[in-house]
Amino acid sequence: MNRIGKTDFQKESFMSVKSRPRILFLCTGNSCRSQMAQGFARHLKSDEIEAHSAGVAPKGVDPRAIEAMAEAGVDISNQSSKSLDEISQVEFDYVVTLCDNAQRTCPSFPGKKTKVVHVGFEDPPKLAATATGEEEIMGHYRRIRDKIRAFVEQLPKPLVRAPDDPLGHKSSFQSGMKAFLDQHSSELPGKKED
Repeated sequence: MNRIGKTDFQKESFMSVKSRPRILFLCTGNSCRSQMAQGFARHLKSDEIEAHSAGVAPKGVDPRAIEAMAEAGVDISNQSSKSLDEISQVEFDYVVTLCDNAQRTCPSFPGKKTKVVHVGFEDPPKLAATATGEEEIMGHYRRIRDKIRAFVEQLPKPLVRAPDDPLGHKSSFQSGMKAFLDQHSSELPGKKED
């Protein structure tokens, strides 16, 4: 390969990486749901999106989240819990809040092109608080992990298409994602039959 060809390839690769939308997954502690979303996004969609995560009150990565993700073939053990201050210099295209508290307390991003959307998932540690044993606890983590994976597998399309939702959920991105999750929940591993 001649030198010009290599330079053109490097330039094309840089441009394609640069054009990926930057997505911040935000939850309260940046310990579980946002870590899972970031892990799946980097594992499954690194060629399409640039994924980050943070918390409004970070508290460290949940060991059970690490375990649940490892079972799915994704290593998040080297990820760290971050505050919004730690990533304040990054300009995001989308901020996806994954819990109600993060949605309520999500800061605005003045002067930036950032779009904030909410896609809520249940909190595995909160669900685990009422569990009777480790297997039941991990069942909650696995179920939420699989729902987050199903969401991430669709990215970035749901974010880009949110205003023109063909399913008639134009009033709310959240309702569109809820419809998607409801439609596919029976296909997710770990779903209990009623």
